[in-house]
Amino acid sequence: MSGVQRMRVANERHSKSITQRGGLHRAQKAPPEEKAAVGPWLLALFVFVVCGSAIFQIIQSIRLGG
Repeated sequence: MSGVQRMRVANERHSKSITQRGGLHRAQKAPPEEKAAVGPWLLALFVFVVCGSAIFQIIQSIRLGG
């Protein structure tokens, strides 16, 4: 069998799997869960630390500058 003919047979054999990708019915797919990557408590802690750090930096720059 020549290389071209072998390639044609392989393409035909695997073309079915290419065309059927993602062929699930919509009813079979589970709905995507919208879940936050970060919890609300962790987000509040992060905002508290960032804002508190900014406030302390402003106070420190006022004391040193004035």
